[in-house]
Amino acid sequence: MTEQSNVHFFVNWAKERLDEMDAALASFDVKANEVKAESKVKADQLIEDLKKRRGEFAASVKKQTEAGEAAWARAKADLETQWNQFEAQVQTYLEMIGRQIEQQQATFKDLAAAQVKAWREAADKFTEAAGKLATERRADFDAALKQMKLDGSEAEARFQKLRQAGTETWSALNAALDESRKAFDRANQAAWDAFKRAAPPHS
Repeated sequence: MTEQSNVHFFVNWAKERLDEMDAALASFDVKANEVKAESKVKADQLIEDLKKRRGEFAASVKKQTEAGEAAWARAKADLETQWNQFEAQVQTYLEMIGRQIEQQQATFKDLAAAQVKAWREAADKFTEAAGKLATERRADFDAALKQMKLDGSEAEARFQKLRQAGTETWSALNAALDESRKAFDRANQAAWDAFKRAAPPHS
C-alpha cells in the first residue's frame, strides 16, 4: 500500500497540471474569435501547439499510470519540463493577443477553478484513504488533511479576491496561480508522507 500510495502524489500532481492545461485551452477556444485578424493566424497556431503539448503530456502521464514510485520519480522531471514549456507558451499567447484584460481574466478564472477542483479532489482522495488507516495511526494524517483543506480554502479565497478586483496584471494573476500550485504540491506531498507513516507496515 505504501508504494502505491506514494504514486498518488505523482498522479495528483499530474492531474492538477492536466486540468489546468484543459482549462487554458478551453478559455482560449472560447475567446479565439475575438482575436484581431492580424494576430488570428499566429493565435490559432499557438493554440494548436498548446493542444499538441497537452496531448504529449497526457500520453506521458498515461504511460506512467501503471508504473511504480521509482518510475514516476524519474518521469516527473520530464513532465515538469513539458509543463514549463506549456506554461511558457500560454504566456506567449497572452502576450501576443495584447492587453486583452477580458481574456486574461477569463483564463485566470478558468485556471483558478481547475486548481480549486484539484485541491478538492485530492482532499477527497485523502479522506477516502483515511478510512483504511487504523484509528491510532491517523493523527498525523488527519492533521495533514486538515492543513490541505485549509490551504485549499485560502487559495480559493485569494483567487476570489483577485477576480473581484479585476484589474490585476497577468503577471500578478499568474504569480497567484503559481503560488497556489506550489502550495498544492507541498500539501499533497505532506499528506501522502503522513499516510505512509500511518499505513500499517505489512500493507
